[in-house]
Amino acid sequence: MSNYLSKLKISTNPVTDASNTIVLNDIRLSVLSPYMLRVEIDKASEFCDQPTQSVIDRSFNEAEFTYEILGSAVIITTSSVKFIFDTAKRVMESITLDDGRKITDYKKGNLKGTCRTLDGVNGRTSLNDGIISLNGVAILDDSDSLILCDDGRVKPRENAEADIYYFAYGYNYREAIKDLFNLTGKAPLIPRFTLGNWWSRYKAYTQDEYTELMQRFIDEKIPVTIATIDMDWHWVDVVKRFGKDALDDKHKNSIYELFYNTVFPGWTGYSWNTDLFPDHKAFLTWLKNNGFKITMNLHPASGCKFYEDAYNDFCEFMEIDKNSKQQIRFDITDEKFIEGYFRFLHHPHEEEGVDFWWIDWQQGKNTSIKGLDPLWALNHYHSIDISRDGKRPLILSRFAGAGSQRYPLGFSGDTVQTWKSLEFQPYFTSTASNIGYSWWSHDIGGHCRGYRDDELYLRWVQYGVFSPINRLHSTSNEFMGKEPWMYNKFVENTAVDFLRFRHRLIPYIYSMNKRTASEGRCLIEPMYYGNPRDERAYKCPNEYYFGSELIVCPITEKVNTDTGLAGTEVYLPKGRYTDIFTGRIYRGNTLTKLYRDQSTIPVLAKEGAIIPLSINDKNNSTANPENMELLISRGNNSFTLYEDDGETLNFLNGAYCETEFCVKKTGQDLEFSINAASGDISVIPKVRNYTLTFIDISGCNNISVKVNGKDFDFETSNVKNMLRVDIKNITPEDKVIVNLNNYTARKNPEKKILLIELFSKLRGSNEKKQVKFTKLIKKNNPVKLPIQLKGPVAELEELYY
Repeated sequence: MSNYLSKLKISTNPVTDASNTIVLNDIRLSVLSPYMLRVEIDKASEFCDQPTQSVIDRSFNEAEFTYEILGSAVIITTSSVKFIFDTAKRVMESITLDDGRKITDYKKGNLKGTCRTLDGVNGRTSLNDGIISLNGVAILDDSDSLILCDDGRVKPRENAEADIYYFAYGYNYREAIKDLFNLTGKAPLIPRFTLGNWWSRYKAYTQDEYTELMQRFIDEKIPVTIATIDMDWHWVDVVKRFGKDALDDKHKNSIYELFYNTVFPGWTGYSWNTDLFPDHKAFLTWLKNNGFKITMNLHPASGCKFYEDAYNDFCEFMEIDKNSKQQIRFDITDEKFIEGYFRFLHHPHEEEGVDFWWIDWQQGKNTSIKGLDPLWALNHYHSIDISRDGKRPLILSRFAGAGSQRYPLGFSGDTVQTWKSLEFQPYFTSTASNIGYSWWSHDIGGHCRGYRDDELYLRWVQYGVFSPINRLHSTSNEFMGKEPWMYNKFVENTAVDFLRFRHRLIPYIYSMNKRTASEGRCLIEPMYYGNPRDERAYKCPNEYYFGSELIVCPITEKVNTDTGLAGTEVYLPKGRYTDIFTGRIYRGNTLTKLYRDQSTIPVLAKEGAIIPLSINDKNNSTANPENMELLISRGNNSFTLYEDDGETLNFLNGAYCETEFCVKKTGQDLEFSINAASGDISVIPKVRNYTLTFIDISGCNNISVKVNGKDFDFETSNVKNMLRVDIKNITPEDKVIVNLNNYTARKNPEKKILLIELFSKLRGSNEKKQVKFTKLIKKNNPVKLPIQLKGPVAELEELYY
């Protein structure tokens, strides 16, 4: 009997210490944290101590609590929450939070999580619940989740039981997500190359067409790190190529298999289409030699048919007569099939250069094991299998329920190319953090249908640069390609600038990637995570934290044709914020609307922000950079740059390096330090050149740089009214201290200048504009502004409060 599945299992710790449980006949109550209670009801009193598809770790630190039983009521009191469970009614009677709120409705106020897919969605769609709620309590119902067995198999629960987790975290949103990761599994550290720009398109490229396209990206100096090859890499028109037997209407597992066997018989495939790719090995080698990582598309539903290159060997393995031309049916519940599926259909391609797989499962939710969704099984097994030789778990696939953060990356599906679809994606992405799903990858630019709109494309690219994964994608329609040069020259140049900036952001995003894996903090968080008691934080659903240092406000509406500006609703917490693109400085504690032309979107650095960037923006190398720029805002803060080899699991054995940057402000003096690196310095360059850009300091006459306590040479310059200090040849062991004494704080330009710029953009009579402008700049002189200018003028007014 095969024991292959024993190789495809994950580490779990599913048993809660008995001291944290209360058993009352057929009810078991488990206190997992001061804020989380598990409730099981099982008529056979055979409670679940095995891991499930969603929950893999119930062994939290011992939680102190007391309990008493008053009649049918079990009253559990932790250091933070009081739970009252009624054993007669078998319901949670009430939960009293640490802020005094008494909650009896555990679904009201849920701030939602995510959904399986956005396939075909034009605009908004409904989302499933997450574990963050305005009323402070949410539930995770694990009752229908299957059991993960010790041998790697999956099986239904033996009893129809209730298994519900009550998250009573009140306003402690980040703590709730951290414990969700502890409960359902942490997101792995994803490879560094995934954080660059991706090229993807559903199109039947020839080998020469694809390499010519990627060569143009190289020539245009547009960094692309991942080459995605959609389904036409394999045979698709199989009836024309192999005859009617390719339909194989004799072996149908479901209505979906019938559909894909008869309507799209070549949807599944594993053999290179030699008409398109006459020398696929040379093709893959060319991509590798030019720095691209490779993923290829899979639709596994139809198993393996007689015309596949691997058919004979797979048949022999499965003990099927190869001369029968019998289809080897896809069966993700069959251990032997699973072994052959990877051994014959995937591993040979990986040996030739495929780095990971895009699992494009759309073929239903049923298998021969009741309740087992094949999408979940594919995500689970592929993630484990791809990491078998020391690589990191990595797939591209749809969301399959709570715990899916263990299987990054998420593929959100085939969205419609419209403004409504773009408008929904920022909210959709940040809200997914409420169920711990951090790494969504969207079809940036929209997949299908819709309409041609250069402005829409540009706004989608600008959002994509500040989304978890930036994957340009479209269908095969000749006029839907997302190559920047397919759009007008302004849009092309602006899109290229943003794509290059995404590549520069990799050091910052990769450090946030480490934070996600180790601390349970998603890269993108809704604004209410940092400001849960401020109702204004809930009113800007498309605004979000982008890591620890930035707030991003994508623009998802068309510009006003009279002003050339479009706006976005923005909530700014207390503090000072500097737009890293425009340099505008805002005071926080406001709810406002910010306006920008098509060249940019608001990306705001917090007070004291430190943002590490690679200076490389022209090629696709993702190596730890020798030349770095640090964007620094005055204030008090620290940032830890995390680096390793970017691909393997060696970091688990200590092969990683951390460099701490610190900024300290005292009056009109500022100290910035680069501490000596800690850890394995062999993973980073032997020397580094740093450009320190102080984004809200315009100058300083007294600057000193010391390295290891000794004066060190440096150069200064002023770029766009920002002070820049260049320091070269810094080794990992060096400690650098830069002092700015009596610096000059950068200020917003004179109000009159910005108003002139704004009025100049307004279409219409210059004489009428002059009259309005003259009245406006005179204090205490009310003026009736054109409606198109009211919002932009209000934004400028806030700059000078």
